[in-house]
Amino acid sequence: MAIFTGAGVALITPMNDDGSVNYEKLRELLEFHVANKTDAIIICGTTGEASTLSDEEHLECIRFACEVINKRIPVIAGTGSNCTQSAIELSKEAEKSGVDGLLLVTPYYNKATQNGLKAHYKAIAKEVNVPIILYNVPSRTGTRLAPQTVVDLCHEVPNIVGVKDATGDISEVAELMSLAKGTVDVYSGNDDQVLPILSLGGLGVISVLSNVAPKETHDMVMKFLEGDTKGAAEIQLKAIPLIHALFSEVNPIPVKAALNLMGKEVGPLRMPLSEMEDANKAKLAEELKNFGIKLA
Repeated sequence: MAIFTGAGVALITPMNDDGSVNYEKLRELLEFHVANKTDAIIICGTTGEASTLSDEEHLECIRFACEVINKRIPVIAGTGSNCTQSAIELSKEAEKSGVDGLLLVTPYYNKATQNGLKAHYKAIAKEVNVPIILYNVPSRTGTRLAPQTVVDLCHEVPNIVGVKDATGDISEVAELMSLAKGTVDVYSGNDDQVLPILSLGGLGVISVLSNVAPKETHDMVMKFLEGDTKGAAEIQLKAIPLIHALFSEVNPIPVKAALNLMGKEVGPLRMPLSEMEDANKAKLAEELKNFGIKLA
């Protein structure tokens, strides 16, 4: 059984002005997503600035999210690393916190061969019991999970169940789906390609857009899965200008700016991420309003 179907939010991590994690604001955001139809919480991923959180902060955010959500919707924790042992330790601690699944990015910088990737993921998977979603985002990592590698891992390891595909390559997703024959849970990692991936048999999206438009992103996926492809396409196409604005600078710079424009007061970014440039922020504000989102 899939960890979730629908739109999971790649949640930002709110900060206080001094750069510390703002847990009360995190609580507000979690409740906002439960109230607005988000189908799963993905905590401490790329959008959550996991790479600049300490291990202690990383694990406390996961623990806190599990406590607040309390099994109302699935919580999936980002616990990937380019060090296999670090990924194992984070994953084991996340499992103790009560997560419903793990999202494991491929090793980055030091990279790995396809055989190395298999060994890396198998080493992590044997140390935990919760289901694992692989994360394929070569634009960030410099490492690409080949379709056959994904299929092999899902077939050979009981608790590796799927992949978040952020390759941007629909032909590669089609190849993966052809090889998998329905045995791999595939989630779009790109908000502008949700419907194309659903049309090939995907189950949903792990979404940046959901941070600002959770109900609409949920509705887009569910309309498609329930057969209202026209209604789903209308939402997907309407969202394209806003999605472009949300990725006009490095994620999560724009989405944090968007939430602050909406009055959510999620605070600053951690260096080396910088505040959004004024011209891009003005365009973002315009596209938020065009989509029907109220600004503060």
